[in-house]
Amino acid sequence: MLQKYDERNAHIQVWVKDRLYPRNEARVSVFDSAVQGGDAVWEGLRIYNGQVFMMEQHIDRLLSSAHTLLFANIPTREEVKNAIFATLQANQMRDQSHIRLTLTRGEKITSGMDPRLNQFGCTLIVLAEWKPPVYDNQTGVRLITSSIRRNNPQFLDSKIHHNNLLNNILAKIEANVAGADDALMLDINGFVAETNATNLFMVKKGKLYTPFADACLPGITRALVLEMAEELKIPYTERNLSVAEFFNADEVFTSGTMGELTPVREIDGRLITNSSNSTILARLQECFVTKISVYSVKLPF
Repeated sequence: MLQKYDERNAHIQVWVKDRLYPRNEARVSVFDSAVQGGDAVWEGLRIYNGQVFMMEQHIDRLLSSAHTLLFANIPTREEVKNAIFATLQANQMRDQSHIRLTLTRGEKITSGMDPRLNQFGCTLIVLAEWKPPVYDNQTGVRLITSSIRRNNPQFLDSKIHHNNLLNNILAKIEANVAGADDALMLDINGFVAETNATNLFMVKKGKLYTPFADACLPGITRALVLEMAEELKIPYTERNLSVAEFFNADEVFTSGTMGELTPVREIDGRLITNSSNSTILARLQECFVTKISVYSVKLPF
């Protein structure tokens, strides 16, 4: 599973700091914190039929992560929204598009780790591309279990949606080498946390399960899945789950902005039965489509 390049992205306009630049001119300083230490936070937003899905929730998390990391001179919610709308309008993107929204601590006066060197305010980047969901939500994905453990709050809290993604990238490298689509990551105690890119769910005997949000990101789509389960009267629980339980699940699926709800067809060579008697994923996928307009902000153009 490798994302494909879309020729329409060759001439996109990218928002950096306070204005738009052509793709080949969009730059951040070599002194920017994102370059110096991965010191930035980010969000992924999807555009459906003239609407930005879950925009308010994503901005909430962006600003919360920046506050947790003690960023100074954080842009206001309105400034972030205006930058998103301006970027989408400049690119005439109203559907089948994805935004990588990044907020760095900003430029430093000299290289170094100390945040007191950041004296120019944050750098806001809005990178909008023509990009459909990255997974095929019909055929599904293959996972392998990574040897890389997911960060937990003892080390770097996954509730901070930060740009230091080496923990995930190392796991993704293992998946690439193994010829799998993504990697399943365990927590420090050996329980399933999430994949290198998405949250995980499993179904067994009509009940929905997902790992505690301790060593995983409490994803926005993950929260929506739990909300939909309650609405559809699907019993669910959050608890510690072992890989063996996932091997023997009736259904397994991932959730995330980039891939929506995607079935997992294999983990470590074990085929997931995806029992024909279990229709929970199909019901959730159908409900997900109805939620797009409910939780979206309409574009002003």
